[in-house]
This record gives sequence, C-alpha cells and structure tokens, in this order.
Amino acid sequence: MAQLSDDCFAFGGPMMSVDEAVGLITTRVNAIVDLETVALVDADGRVLARDVAAPLPLPPFTNSAVDGYAVRNADLPASAEQAFPLDGRIQAGGLAQAPIKPGHTARIFTGAPMPPDAQTVFMQEDVRIDESGRIVLPPGLKRGANVRPAGEDIAQGQVALRAGQRLRPQHLALAAAFGLTRLDVVRRIRVAVFSTGDELASPGEPRAASQLFDSNRFMLMAMLRRLGCEVSDLGILRDERTSLARGLKQVAGGHDLILTTGGVSTGEEDHVKAAVESIGSLVLWRMAIKPGRPVAMGIIDGTPLIGLPGNPVASFVTFVHVVRPTVLALSGALPEPLLPIPLRAAFTYKKKAGRREYVRVSLRRAQDGGLEAIKFPREGAGLLSSLVETDGLVELGEDITNVEPGQDVGFLPYASLI
Repeated sequence: MAQLSDDCFAFGGPMMSVDEAVGLITTRVNAIVDLETVALVDADGRVLARDVAAPLPLPPFTNSAVDGYAVRNADLPASAEQAFPLDGRIQAGGLAQAPIKPGHTARIFTGAPMPPDAQTVFMQEDVRIDESGRIVLPPGLKRGANVRPAGEDIAQGQVALRAGQRLRPQHLALAAAFGLTRLDVVRRIRVAVFSTGDELASPGEPRAASQLFDSNRFMLMAMLRRLGCEVSDLGILRDERTSLARGLKQVAGGHDLILTTGGVSTGEEDHVKAAVESIGSLVLWRMAIKPGRPVAMGIIDGTPLIGLPGNPVASFVTFVHVVRPTVLALSGALPEPLLPIPLRAAFTYKKKAGRREYVRVSLRRAQDGGLEAIKFPREGAGLLSSLVETDGLVELGEDITNVEPGQDVGFLPYASLI
C-alpha cells in the first residue's frame, strides 16, 4: 500500500491553482513498486514495469514494401526504359536463397525477403510486359526504393517500450512483433470509493421522496477502471462524523487511495473534513477551478484520500485534474499531460481572473469548414445532461476574463480525459 507522511500534501496558500495541485501530487506521491507478469492479451491499460529492449530488429529481415519486381542497383535503367527477363518468384513467407542474375528481375510480393544482391523494387503498376514476356522497367527510380531494410523501424537492443508507459493496443502490437507473450506490469492501484450524504440512495434500493439516486459513485468507478484501477465499491456513508471516520479508517490499510464524493464543502452537514481530521490529517483544497472548487485531500494511516464535490460535473472535472494524476503517480506511469486542441469559440462567456474554468461544449462544422465550439445552453454543475450531450470541455486559463465568438480556445475531448 502507499505509505505517505501526514504532512505530505501540506500547502500554505489560501487557494491552490490547478497546476500547483497537480505538481504537488506528482512530486510527493510514492509510486507502487509491486509487480506482476500478465499475458500480452491482458496487458491493455496496464503500466509497464520494466523497459522492453528489442530482442530482434524490426523488420527482422530486408523485405519488399510493395508487390512488384526486384532488381540489382547496378541494373537500374538510367535514361530509357529497359526490358528484363524474369528470374524467379518470391512470395511473402518464402525464401530468396539465390541472387538475381545480372540483367534480370524477380517477381516479388509485399513482405517477401529481398533476394541476395537485389536492392530496389519497382511497383507492379509502374511496369509493363512486352510481346516476348519480358518485364519492361521505366527509368528514374531511386536506388533502394520500395524496400524495407532490416531494423529500419527498430534496431535490435533499442529500448522500444519504456517503464511507466500506460499500455495501449499499439504498444501490445509492438510487443507481439517481438514475439513476446508476457509483460511485467505494475499491479493495479487499489481504490476504495464512497459516496457520502443522507440525501443519496443507491440504484436498486428504495428512494425516499427527498433523496436522489447516487450517480457520482458509478461515474467515478468507471473512470477509475479506465485508468486500470482495481475498485472497491463501498457504497454510501451517511452524514455522521463517527461512522464516516470509522468507515474511512477501516479501508485505509487495504487500499492505495480512498476516493469520496460529496461532503467536502463548508456547510454544517459536510462532515468529511472533520471525520478525516479525527483519524488522520487533511488539507482542505479550495482549488481555483470551476466547476469544482471544494476538493479535499488528506492522509489516513499513510493512505491518501481525495474528497471530490458532490455535483456531478464538478466531480467529473476535479477527477480529471486531481484523481487522474494521483492514480498515474501512484502507478509510476509516465506523465500524460492534457493538451487542449485549438479551435474557434462560437459563444460569449465571461469569467473571473485567477481561476481556471471549464465550459461544456459541443463541436460543429462552420461554413468555412473549420470546427467551432458551441456552449451547452444551461449552467449548473449538477446537470448530468451537460456531460452526456456535449463532446468535451473548453479550458479557459487563469488570465482569461472573457470569450467572444471567433476567438481561439483550447478544447479537451472527453476521450482524452480518461
């Protein structure tokens, strides 16, 4: 389990910026060191624990990049087309043991090994066959054209996959190309997830007239699983400090991270702060972010705790900017900075300086063919429809105070956030 000191996240400022929060997390969280070996087919989404050096060159042999005709460089037509007798046929998976005779060409197919002494391939659509069956090759082709040399992609011994890489399908393809069947990965981060509040009921359970079905917990668990976490669903903790504290302490020792939603504001019935302080230490983050200002982070028996706001949109946004980097840091993953995509705004918006804001938007194609962002028509951090009916978030930095139609803004598609 992660073991952090009680003052690991100590911060003296009145309000923490998003960059300060991310920097604090990524530099002070201790990465998990437990490893396991998994089958290649099960490695998607896992964090690679050790560098993978290429055990063989890619490609492992020099081969043709096209269907066509192989020739020696010494026989390349210089200024006029030239007819060549055919000398052999080489298919993908076959062998090319004999060299091409001088002044001859060999039929070759994509992926087939190049014959000895042949260095160039003419594409089949660029040649013709004359009346006597000879292959007529045009002049002007560059030496070495349409040939993939051994090791052109990756040289043998080169580090091809680095420790800390969060594995995606393309990484598994590369490992498979080396003939690997298993990879060493960091074990999954174990996260306990609670919702808090007497106003909540779990889906499938009776709901009082004054209660809402708990939605945040299911959203957060899905986001955690997409980050490769092992998630424990611990249900809903009621608004009572003693039971909150008891529930949090019970799970601290068996998990790497505790994640709660709700109860972290400053109201009289928001008890997470007091509960955590009674069994550990907590710095209440008033992050300079909208939606999502009330975010709490603390330590319980060496295990970090993050308390997210109860409003769904605020919970989603703060997960992206606080929980996501925490999980990556705990797993020893390489940094995955969020890089907004520039596009045009098709809305007007005003905001305060010194605070980073995220606006829910949909994309549309403008008359000139460019993409522009349309703001969701309603405000409110409790509108789940605003996450369902939009394509992503426009990020407005601390120094921006207003947006006008046609202005360039930074867009973060939802697919890039988890």
